[in-house]
Order: sequence, then C-alpha cells, then structure tokens
Amino acid sequence: MLIAGFPAGAWGTNCYLVAPAAGAECVIIDPGHQAAEGVEEALKKHRLKPVAVVLTHGHIDHVASVVPVCGAHDVPAWIHPEDRYMMSDPEKSLGRSIGMPLMGELTVGEPDDVRELTNGTTLELAGLEFSVAHAPGHTKGSVTFRMPETADVPSVFFSGDLLFAGSIGRTDLPGGSMEDMIESLARVCLPLDDSTVVLSGHGPQTTIGQERATNPYLRQVAAGQGASPAPRRGM
Repeated sequence: MLIAGFPAGAWGTNCYLVAPAAGAECVIIDPGHQAAEGVEEALKKHRLKPVAVVLTHGHIDHVASVVPVCGAHDVPAWIHPEDRYMMSDPEKSLGRSIGMPLMGELTVGEPDDVRELTNGTTLELAGLEFSVAHAPGHTKGSVTFRMPETADVPSVFFSGDLLFAGSIGRTDLPGGSMEDMIESLARVCLPLDDSTVVLSGHGPQTTIGQERATNPYLRQVAAGQGASPAPRRGM
C-alpha cells in the first residue's frame, strides 16, 4: 500500500493520498488550504489516478482545495451531512460573520458531485476499503476512516481532528462538544488495536498503543474521568 502525506497551508493540515501501489488509482483525504499544488505533485510523482476525495470534517483547513481538486479530476467528494454546509459557508463554522476576510482569496463551495458519508459503512474505492465511523466532538459531522490490517500492513486509522499525537481536537468552535468528544474517543479510538497506525489531521504519525499509554486526554477517557479542555490545535 502507498500513503503519500504532506502538511499544507497556514494551518499545516495533513493531506493524504492513498493507493494500493504506485501507478494505481488513489483516494485523496482532506485536501485543505493550499493543498492543490501538493496533490498534483504527489499524483505525478507516484503516477496516481484519483477516484474520490473523502473528508474527515468540514472545516476550511481541511476542505479549501476540494473544488479545484475535484474539478481537475472529475471526481466526487464524500462528507458527513452534518458538515456539508461548511464547504459553502466556512465562516459560519468558525463563528465569523459572512464577508469577513478569511486567509485571503479561497475557493469555497461544493464540487459538482457531493456524496454523504454514513456511520458504520465501508467505502470501497480504488481497490481499498475505508470503514467510516461518525465521531462528533470537534464538529458535529466529524468522521474517521479505518483501513483493515493485512498480512503485510497494520491497520491504518485516519483520525482527522479527533485524535492527535499527544492531544485531541479542540471543541470550542461552533458545533464542538467536549461531551461528544469524550464519547467518540471512547467508542471509536479505545477499541482499536495498539498496533493501529494513526494518521491525523495535524502533526506526526503515531499509534493507538502510544496514545493509550501517553496521551493524557485518552488516558483520562480510558479511566472514565472525562477529559480536560483540549489545547488549540488546527481549527
């Protein structure tokens, strides 16, 4: 399996391209602010053909390049229905008034083909399987994508802004909820095997085992103590 990832834009949001191998079809995860150029470079480098864009949530730092990327390759974008409005109205999701400057000129709006994600379903794209889990807390429509373990590769978990190396997503923006975050961490993250590789929306790669042992927020949730307010990371 091939996973090519890079941080993009002012918020350093991780964008991932996932394929069975070089020269194959691929899925693009979270093409955010200023990610379009990096996507094209990765496609060319690995000779990949995108078939879909999938989104962990609707914040502008994760979706800002959806329109140009989907338009350039005529592919659909998948997003949870509760976050779909954010693609066309990013200020509302950030508690800002319409018309206020937002990181200069951004291409906002929906691509031509938008499809909605459902909890518990499995997307079969580019010869790969992505299990979808609705994981509200950072936003109402946050989701995660998990790829199954194989003989050669451990399970891979695209956590979006639910779980980071050493931290969790912020809950202080519109639609955020610490109560929902705690429930999602307990339901979605804690049952995963320690060997599961975590590729998050911001920051470095980690594993569930590493976070179970060292992440203060996940440890509190595992102990049934809830979680303290998360630091400000991402959007």
